Amino acid sequence: MKLLSLLGSPKPKGNTASVLDIIEGEFKAQGHEVERINVAEKDVHGCIACLNCKNTSDEAGCIFKDDMVGIIDRMIESDIILFASPIYFWSVTAQMKAVIDRSFSLYTNYHKPDHASLLKGKSIALLTTGGGVYDGNAELIGTAFKNFSKALIMKNAGELFVGSFSSPDKMADEIRSRGTDFAMQLLNNI
Repeated sequence: MKLLSLLGSPKPKGNTASVLDIIEGEFKAQGHEVERINVAEKDVHGCIACLNCKNTSDEAGCIFKDDMVGIIDRMIESDIILFASPIYFWSVTAQMKAVIDRSFSLYTNYHKPDHASLLKGKSIALLTTGGGVYDGNAELIGTAFKNFSKALIMKNAGELFVGSFSSPDKMADEIRSRGTDFAMQLLNNI
């Protein structure tokens, strides 16, 4: 099984990456393949809603030929895709938002009988981190993510929010345990 992690943090060794390390480590320990893409290091243009991608259901069809092309290829090759982002102003980072918006090119005919997706049947998961608590901070991301997974016809394998820790070097054992438990939850939900 292959896990693709999409890290949306501009801090490659920050809190989100540290929790992601734990989750990926558990996947590797269980004998699974793991690939991480730090989307903050990629050139991904924002979607311009030209709708060119809706002309075909057998390829992404986006007019932009930037690093998202390779990300899409990796998404299609994976069994589970884990979106990981810190919370910035009640949402994912701008870098992750560009990837999510460009994923619009992966499905066609939403809300119609011939709704199709290049990711149909694959599993999707969400990891978010923040300095505060979930309520009033991260719950909107969870709602949007559930809708996103429906549009892509993907199985939502789980969501984890880790809040109220200040830096990776101050990560409590409880957070490490939650990361390991989440990895096992994902493995059991695929």
